[in-house]
Amino acid sequence: MVLASAGGAGYLPVAPGTWGSALAVAIFVLFSPVGLWQFGLTLVALFFLGIWAAETAERVFEQKDDRRIVIDEVGGQLVTLAPLLALGSSRSPAALVTGFVLFRCFDIWKPGPVGWAERRFEGGVGVMMDDFVGGILAAAVLAMLVVVFS
Repeated sequence: MVLASAGGAGYLPVAPGTWGSALAVAIFVLFSPVGLWQFGLTLVALFFLGIWAAETAERVFEQKDDRRIVIDEVGGQLVTLAPLLALGSSRSPAALVTGFVLFRCFDIWKPGPVGWAERRFEGGVGVMMDDFVGGILAAAVLAMLVVVFS
């Protein structure tokens, strides 16, 4: 349950998904120097580990997408911030905050493809997929904003 709850962030009493996203921003800042390719490979590994962890946690908690499962928010937030590596803005506080807010908006409101992914997939894949789709959409918006305002 440690992985599914992102080291315990999912057990925080108020807004555990937001805490999971905040943890991901800190992880991004610490590990962004590894480079784009290594970061991308880490995201792929995190996606598959997250599927396993979320699937296991759903069985243990006996609840679909339990609020304590926040590995999906960590992954989605990291996807959102990934373009900052390519654009050289990985340490920009404004870009990090914008990426955080964008991902939280996509994750909470679940527009279009995000909502579709949430409804379409079950189990661990379902837990992870909507956040990764939301992360991809938020990443596209973030990249456009960084390019426009740079």
